[in-house]
Amino acid sequence: MTQKHEKFRALAESRTNRALDAILRIGKLSNRQSYEWEEAEVRKIVRALRDAVADVEKKFTSSQGTREDMFKL
Repeated sequence: MTQKHEKFRALAESRTNRALDAILRIGKLSNRQSYEWEEAEVRKIVRALRDAVADVEKKFTSSQGTREDMFKL
């Protein structure tokens, strides 16, 4: 395995684990005893997450790819 491939694997594993952890923490916001939210807000969060995953897929299948603005409710 080349040095570039090893670096990719290490960074991909670390960053993916951090992303998965962040998604799990977002899921904890569903606790109605601790938080109050509207369905429209939840749909916006889920849409932003799906769009981000779609962007990642595009970047791996295309040489083009742009990053959209940060998420805001």
